[in-house]
Amino acid sequence: MNLIVTILIAVLFNTVTGGTLAALAGLSPVAGAVGMNALGIMMGMVGQGTPVLRAGVYKEIWTGELVKYLRRGLESTWLDGIPDHSSLVNNDVIHLVDVGVDPDVLINNTTYPIPLQALDDKDIAISLDKFQTKVTPITDDELYAISYDKISRVKESHGNAINDAKFTKAAHAMCAQEDTAKTPILKTSGERDAVTGRVKMRMADVIEMKRAMDKLGVPAANRRLVLCSDHVNDLLGESQSFREQYNINRTDGTVGRQYGFDIYEFANNPVYTTAGKKKAVGSTPAAGEYQCSFAFYVKRVFKATGSTKMYWSAAENDPEYQRNKVNFRHRFIAMPTKADAGVVIMSEHEAA
Repeated sequence: MNLIVTILIAVLFNTVTGGTLAALAGLSPVAGAVGMNALGIMMGMVGQGTPVLRAGVYKEIWTGELVKYLRRGLESTWLDGIPDHSSLVNNDVIHLVDVGVDPDVLINNTTYPIPLQALDDKDIAISLDKFQTKVTPITDDELYAISYDKISRVKESHGNAINDAKFTKAAHAMCAQEDTAKTPILKTSGERDAVTGRVKMRMADVIEMKRAMDKLGVPAANRRLVLCSDHVNDLLGESQSFREQYNINRTDGTVGRQYGFDIYEFANNPVYTTAGKKKAVGSTPAAGEYQCSFAFYVKRVFKATGSTKMYWSAAENDPEYQRNKVNFRHRFIAMPTKADAGVVIMSEHEAA
């Protein structure tokens, strides 16, 4: 009798859920109900050797919603529109020879450690960066719910955390480790800040970045400049045209277009030492150290997205707290394909 009741409840749940989702997608509710029950059969738990339907944790739907959220997180940002080689990813590994990477870039770029494996013909297989969120406790009602308002809270919090980490890592990868002929690191040339001693950025410095890109042989189109907050504030105080563009576009992270650059603002650019060496991802600036700004040519960088996976443990496996636990793992990488992909500018420090 209990088995029959369980089956009836599961069938009812799957029918309502499948019909609702199908209707939202513009499909036949009947087809949705049938499909969800078929899915329930495949996902059925085995009780005393008998498969039964159950109102399960629909990880595919949760994961799919997070993937869509992460994809939308790239729109209208400085990573939007750069070459996407996700189709070349196999088991969260991409072969750099397939995306045209100059192996020399790996000598100058210490953003990772990342597992590398040299293959024949100078091919290098590189594992995509792994981004994992911390575990979130979640109630039974939320975990087993299929309604999107229930999913959205966890999806957005984990999605925001992953996107923040992705952009921070990508910005670090786009910046040179140190000043070389192919990876120039310029210095700001404005007034000294009376409080911090930081040398401010001027519009003339943006022109110097353009000149450095010209010397690298970078085409005039598809150049992007990603300014740190300090440098944005410096230019707001100096240039009326910069202020006007910033006031118009500030809601979406873009600033405007000047001197051939599409200009963006990003709060987590890398930090350089006073000697001009790039510090590790997430490093705290020491005295006299500041975030940089960087410019790059869109066609000499790439991004790739790999797998996204949801992890969860059921409340019945946590008798002490009786709560479910959820987190996500996402694979992504963004980096230059050539050493001469762009230019960095850092603020110098002057003592009072």
